[in-house]
Amino acid sequence: MSSVLDQRPAPSAATSRQEAPRRRTRLLALPEARWALAALVLFLLALPVYLLDGPAWLWGTLFAATYVTGGWEPGWEGLKALKDKTLDVDLLMVVAALGAAAIGQVLDGALLIVIFATSGALEAVATARTADSVRGLLDLAPTTATRLLPDGTEETVDAETLAVGDIILVRPGERVGADGQVMDGTSDVDQATITGEPLPVAKQAGDEVFSGTVNGTGALRVRVERDPSDSVIARIVKMVEEASETKAPTQLFIEKIEQRYSIGMVVATLAVFGIPLAFGDELQSALLRAMTFMIVASPCAVVLSTMPPLLSAIANAGRRGVLAKSAVVMERLGQIDAVALDKTGTLTEGTPRVTVIRPLPGAGMDEAALLALAAAAEHPSEHPLARAVVDAARERGLALSDAGDFSSVPGEGVTATVDGHTVQVGSPSRLLTGAAHEPHHKAVAELENAGHTAVAVLRDGAVVGVLGIADRLRPDARATVAALTALTGRTPVLLTGDNERAALHLAAEVGITEVRAGLLPQDKVAAVKEWEAEGRRVLVVGDGVNDAPALAAAHSGIAMGKAGSDLALETADAVVVRDELATIPAIVQLSRTARRLVIQNLVIAGVFITALVAWDLIGTLPLPLGVAGHEGSTVIVGLNGLRLLREAAWPRIAKDSS
Repeated sequence: MSSVLDQRPAPSAATSRQEAPRRRTRLLALPEARWALAALVLFLLALPVYLLDGPAWLWGTLFAATYVTGGWEPGWEGLKALKDKTLDVDLLMVVAALGAAAIGQVLDGALLIVIFATSGALEAVATARTADSVRGLLDLAPTTATRLLPDGTEETVDAETLAVGDIILVRPGERVGADGQVMDGTSDVDQATITGEPLPVAKQAGDEVFSGTVNGTGALRVRVERDPSDSVIARIVKMVEEASETKAPTQLFIEKIEQRYSIGMVVATLAVFGIPLAFGDELQSALLRAMTFMIVASPCAVVLSTMPPLLSAIANAGRRGVLAKSAVVMERLGQIDAVALDKTGTLTEGTPRVTVIRPLPGAGMDEAALLALAAAAEHPSEHPLARAVVDAARERGLALSDAGDFSSVPGEGVTATVDGHTVQVGSPSRLLTGAAHEPHHKAVAELENAGHTAVAVLRDGAVVGVLGIADRLRPDARATVAALTALTGRTPVLLTGDNERAALHLAAEVGITEVRAGLLPQDKVAAVKEWEAEGRRVLVVGDGVNDAPALAAAHSGIAMGKAGSDLALETADAVVVRDELATIPAIVQLSRTARRLVIQNLVIAGVFITALVAWDLIGTLPLPLGVAGHEGSTVIVGLNGLRLLREAAWPRIAKDSS
């Protein structure tokens, strides 16, 4: 089957790389978010009334409503956990808040309730958004396909009903309906969603194509080789879901010891109440001592030892264009000791650009004339390489002649009449055939060996020049690789679906020594799991759908935000909003600083709690003094953690001097 130019334009890069419309769960559709918001509003209404000595009935009612709206759900979940003989820290916090209210510390208890309700709501939102993005990924695969019957007729069927061995027709601009092998036809297929390659790949008989990738200007007949439930897209969904479930139990360091602390605190409080009572102490005295013990031993200061440094680090990173999704994420980023980087859209800008313009000797052209000639012929084309050539001419302000008799052959190039000359622009392997073109192959080989895609330009059958097109390296790529190497003690690894030659060339430019190229999404996950099995804590940095499974499987994942796919942005633990690579080593270093402050705070909180508890058990600790000591330790650790809000706390990463 010969391929002809369809009347419909080929999909643009922006169109083909985008994902299906987002299916976002509305924030207030989550009950956790609604209850947390209600608790926060009630608390903010009660606070000024309480501080200004307003009517007790008013602030009392508002605070009581705060306790109910923010505390009933964690309290109920905690009670259900007791059935499984598990003491949930949320239940302990509710009890501590009620205890604080019982001895007059209504404000402290309400604040504790609001903090925990908000934390639960944020966790629910993160879970819902990840589920949304996974569901949206399924829309990448088309719902219908055109199946060819043995008698040559066509029928439109649901893509999920296709079976191995079926023959489908993929028209220009359509998404491929199933993983399979091209039987007939030639076309350029944009498979950036699967491999991350920035340019469409020429496909012809015998080549493999993937479900969800976008066909270019040619028509393809494809034999289905995999059941739709086992397609690459379906496997990406499965890998993301499995990896997300594996990471779900991850907790902050302090939460890992909360069970023992919680049980110990409850037992100790009961003992402080019951033992003196058994030896004849008065009920009121024993209760007061027990409540004082609960207040001074409550984990408020311990919790605040952890949260302010991490939340301050999150806020500081946010001002610099890096969004860490939770305190757990900020803590984990500082633990990484290995880094895997994607190529296209991460180390590079993800957009092909003309990097070399090489007129051939004797052609009678300079760089401007060669570029203008090629751009004039390419102007009607929708191919990404054509747009790169036209954009380069526009950036130089070159005037383009009108092109007539335009035609395009997928995998070969374009032909047009420009100023009375027949101009061909396209693949050197297709246009430069025969012994007459042997001398030109050297120029092409030099460009390709340097990591460029070579484009030949012919005028009236004679070669007049060669253009080199490549994905431009981000300005801070070298400095970022050097900084990450210094932080982890080992050079980052390049994981890419792009071809090995381009990957090796870019790796050499940025100082990377280990390269794994031509990878599908499952291959990237396998590499991450291999390193994790060796005991490494891997940070993966990527931007595409093909990176999402690795982002989910890694110890930590960071997505590039500007051109990042929805799935990558939702799956990653953090997002670099402005695509500034240098912020990646900076946030890792900031996380490590936050972890040091957490340890400092835990020591401070531990000293205060030990001293106050000992005083209460050995002597008689006055309740006001116990509350003051407890609140004092809370303030100290809080202020210590807030130091990371300062501008000076953001690490300075050296710029690339080359």
